[in-house]
Amino acid sequence: MWIGGVTIAVASLILGWLKASDYPPRRVLDPIEMPPAGRLVLPRELGSLKFAVIGDVGRGDRVQYETAEELTRWHDRFDFDLVLLLGDNIYGTGSTEDYRTKFDVPYKTLLDRGVTFRAAPGNHDPDNITSYAPFNMNGQRYYAFDRSAGPPWARQRVVFVALDTVRMDRPELVWLEEQLRSEADWTIAFLHYPLYSSGRYWFRASRTRASLEPLFINGGVDVAFSGHEHLYERTVPQQGIQYFTSGGGGSVRVGDLKPTAATANGYDQDTHFMLVEIAGDKLHFQVLNRLGATVDFGVIPRSAEARRPTLLHR
Repeated sequence: MWIGGVTIAVASLILGWLKASDYPPRRVLDPIEMPPAGRLVLPRELGSLKFAVIGDVGRGDRVQYETAEELTRWHDRFDFDLVLLLGDNIYGTGSTEDYRTKFDVPYKTLLDRGVTFRAAPGNHDPDNITSYAPFNMNGQRYYAFDRSAGPPWARQRVVFVALDTVRMDRPELVWLEEQLRSEADWTIAFLHYPLYSSGRYWFRASRTRASLEPLFINGGVDVAFSGHEHLYERTVPQQGIQYFTSGGGGSVRVGDLKPTAATANGYDQDTHFMLVEIAGDKLHFQVLNRLGATVDFGVIPRSAEARRPTLLHR
């Protein structure tokens, strides 16, 4: 009995130390004056790359539909042609009806307008998600694709890397390391489990961070988008990388955000989505809730450092 008590006490001390070392004491977020409701603050520059980001959407309920409708309304003013899905895209068994009611119907207008969706898998997604054509995963749990940004005389290469953080294994890490060695002006990672989190899954985030952060730093990742936490969080840049958690596209856990020294801004009062624009050496973002109010916005400069990746996994 005494040995068991000591074991529990030691385990509690270790967990407490891990949490304290990962995340300094809770802080109050700095107030940011938001633009009026309905105002687009993104620049819409000539030839810029415009896309949306949304996570944990696949509930098939009224809240998801209303959030999808608001995203569609913003498409009228900000003509993105790409949406990144951050996992838990379809809750359910993966039946034809699941895909119809939880994706085809709520995003029909965007699909009809030719918007491309790209998905990363989440822990609640059915096994057949990789073969669902509108998610453009082509049967792969992890994959990469390129887009261009900028006017014809100043084109930039933007590489997007979709990761499977739920079933991550050594072959995926080796693939990622090789992928990040390719030359790109911007490298954007999107995945389900966050590397940094001030929500309920902070310990899960620390495990993901141990696996991925060295590769992200070494490989020159500029920005990483993740879901899983049903809230929005923007971190203070960590070793040159900007992390966003955007897992409130279909449901929200009100009060889950416990801001720490790693938190630059966050929101957990309603569902939300992100609009993003890459123009030159700047990434502009605007985060909007289900009612169309801006809850965060800003500009991220691309690192001017030339990073020379070295092999970490052999």
